[in-house]
Amino acid sequence: MATVLDTVRAFFAQNAYVIDTENAGDVVARETLLDRAMGPGRTRKSSEKIRRGRLPAEGLALVARDPSGHVIGTIRLWNIEAGVTAEGHAVPALLLGPLAVDPDQEGKGVGGALMRAAIQEAARREHGAILLVGDPEYYERFGFFADRAQHLVMPGPFERRRFLGLELKAGWLSGAAGMIVPTGRKLSSPSYLKAA
Repeated sequence: MATVLDTVRAFFAQNAYVIDTENAGDVVARETLLDRAMGPGRTRKSSEKIRRGRLPAEGLALVARDPSGHVIGTIRLWNIEAGVTAEGHAVPALLLGPLAVDPDQEGKGVGGALMRAAIQEAARREHGAILLVGDPEYYERFGFFADRAQHLVMPGPFERRRFLGLELKAGWLSGAAGMIVPTGRKLSSPSYLKAA
């Protein structure tokens, strides 16, 4: 009976939403969703300081869409340096966030599906590790643990127990210590601002 129920749930779940790559037409819907799900204080978080003025990592900005194409969930990953090794070499990694689901869609597996898709795509693109700031009670199911980030710090206030890491390649964060700093592609200024 359990197998039949799992099959029925999987059938309805797959028809309720699809995971897709974010596109330029999703910007307004994504920002509205983030405001609705996370509130107006979301831009004051330490993670936001790392993301500000940057583009997400290549191929790692995903959305969940309902059957009519509306954005009901979002997840993005960002290129960072996760401190340095004992030899002084920078440790490339990703910072996950924000993950948000439309409050009307909570409890339908959208967030979990976005997480699994993002982790799978980051691994496929051969990234070594993902860091995030979030509730361990939620993210540990995906393999994120505080001990992976124990020698790393965020630029600004953060709760140590909520700073979590996932190694996509075994030992990637071993010995990594220091400040998280942004890397990757920067947003370019519109040409009309450059001419002024």
